[in-house]
Amino acid sequence: MATRTFASMVPRLNPSVPGCPQYTMIQYIRDAAIRVCERTLSWRYTPPVFNLTPGVHEYNYVKPAETDVHVMFAAQLNGSPLDRLTLEQALYQYPQWADLYSGLTPEELWAETGSGAVNTSAFNESVFNENPAFVMPDAAMDEASEPRSVTQLTPDKFIVLPLPDDTKVYALRLLCALKPSRTAEGMDEVVFNDLEEAILHSALQHLLVLPNVGWSDRELAAYHAKQTLREISERRARANLGNVRGTMRATAPKFA
Repeated sequence: MATRTFASMVPRLNPSVPGCPQYTMIQYIRDAAIRVCERTLSWRYTPPVFNLTPGVHEYNYVKPAETDVHVMFAAQLNGSPLDRLTLEQALYQYPQWADLYSGLTPEELWAETGSGAVNTSAFNESVFNENPAFVMPDAAMDEASEPRSVTQLTPDKFIVLPLPDDTKVYALRLLCALKPSRTAEGMDEVVFNDLEEAILHSALQHLLVLPNVGWSDRELAAYHAKQTLREISERRARANLGNVRGTMRATAPKFA
């Protein structure tokens, strides 16, 4: 996907904040983009479908560079929806939580796997290239079963519960809402173009109330605050409805 930089909006802000350094304008544009994405949930993203690893419950979000996941809209496992739980709900429903490989220590986990090339006395190419395959002990699946729920642990990680077992392949599909990260230099061009007016007004709203600067104008800031609210409300409604519209039909009432 093409990326548009936050610096590309600087010429639109310049006339309203004369004398403002470009670095400051870019910073406020980035902050405004984050706020607008958080409130409109317009930046939708579906990561590639991936398979869960048996015995592993914690996963990092797969997302574009310089982005954060703000909301997880849906999670489907092999085509069936998972329950999306808050952290409190997850702790209540799964009081034992989940431990990697059912809580086995590394020594217990590797106990059934043959020794590799560690501490061999002489170099041998076949030894270093043909290490034995990992053999998972049955005890690693003692607390595992088919996952039924998903919850977010940190802004970049989520957890599936219960621990996935190895009876079949579990393919996970997610639908998320993204926002730029705090160090991002830009964001998806299509989304940026769609949210441009909301981002512009939000950036000016906050730039114009900075104290002890030549461009400060609280009256103009109040105007941009109203425009920000209007633009965000319109974009949020559009995101909820989508671009598809149903067919309108008028039906005459029936008389007995």
